[in-house]
Amino acid sequence: MKYRELGSTGIKVSEIGMGCEGFLTTDAAGYVAYVDLMEELGINCIDMYTPNPEFRTNLGAALKGRREKFVLQGHICSAWKDGQYLRTRNLEEAKAAFQDQLDRLQTDYLDIGMIHYCDALSDWEEIKKNGIVDYAKELKAKGIIRAVGLSSHNPQVGLAAVREGAIDVLMFSINPCYDLLPANEDVEELWNEKNYEGDLLNMDPERQALYELCQQKGVGITVMKAFGGGDLLNAELSPAGVALTANQCLHYALTRPGVASVMAGGRTLDDVRRAAAYEDATEEEKDYAPAFAAMPKISWQGHCMYCSHCAPCPMGISVADVTKFLNLAVAQGAAVNADSADGTLKVNRDLIPETVREHYKVLPHHAGECIGCGSCESRCPFGVGIIDNMKKAAEVFGY
Repeated sequence: MKYRELGSTGIKVSEIGMGCEGFLTTDAAGYVAYVDLMEELGINCIDMYTPNPEFRTNLGAALKGRREKFVLQGHICSAWKDGQYLRTRNLEEAKAAFQDQLDRLQTDYLDIGMIHYCDALSDWEEIKKNGIVDYAKELKAKGIIRAVGLSSHNPQVGLAAVREGAIDVLMFSINPCYDLLPANEDVEELWNEKNYEGDLLNMDPERQALYELCQQKGVGITVMKAFGGGDLLNAELSPAGVALTANQCLHYALTRPGVASVMAGGRTLDDVRRAAAYEDATEEEKDYAPAFAAMPKISWQGHCMYCSHCAPCPMGISVADVTKFLNLAVAQGAAVNADSADGTLKVNRDLIPETVREHYKVLPHHAGECIGCGSCESRCPFGVGIIDNMKKAAEVFGY
């Protein structure tokens, strides 16, 4: 199992994490079996969106004696009332539900306190107004949580929270079909077939901006809905019109900027094993580019997907990494601007985020070494102008 830094939190998470769907269909012994398997496979991150008391109690018992081996992503504002789930924005209800979570899990802290399920900007404003963000920050200051998170399906909400510096972690729905759609406050629109009826071209710019901003600001992303509820694995159900494999979906999510871990919602122990098998998959098995290039009605033309089909470069340049850092620098609008008169770039390197500059600096080879041979462009499934990107990156970073 490989581990990644969760943004700037100092927390290391396994690339493959665990949702709580499988736990909800088993008994207390089944919880122990799940946790045993996760420990065996090296999966250390568990999302706990459900407030179900039985879930919390059984998971706490299964984690006893090994709590420190796991990164627990608990939710604030996910409550249990009258025997059923409630998403609350009442501060006192949120506090009571969070304390119940700690008590039942038999722990005095959670690694991530995830403000639960916010898909509307008006809801984000209500969360702040009601003192919930302040409560989360208070929990962090007291060491009761190590990081403040927010879960959302709406890139506009995510962008607002990250820009305001309100969160350390974002839980977001990422897969190649959802990434095509513009922001919407109704999560059901992500599954609506009518939204995929017309021709679709490239990633929604707000979604791309969100991932890049998270990378710039050191906000770690944990991913939900990587398989689109399983629809992407079935050609008849997938909005893309072709079936993707689990490895392709996982690799797509894990190659987006800012992403640290994918919460694979394993409903059985075998599902968990299959998700963890991603780490042993070949590059060919992870490769999503051929499937993307064959998608009917969907084109990724001219858009770098970080798929690495451009490799190998005869000069040893990691073209995908250079392109990612270039995009991150350009996304910082004040740092790089095109001169409208002659198309040349105006670059202020002092405004390029330090993390982007430093990550580019330590690459073994840089864009300025490009000889323009075009071998990368001949292999790119998406027709990206790679030579121009290398020239631009050399200009932006200075070498």
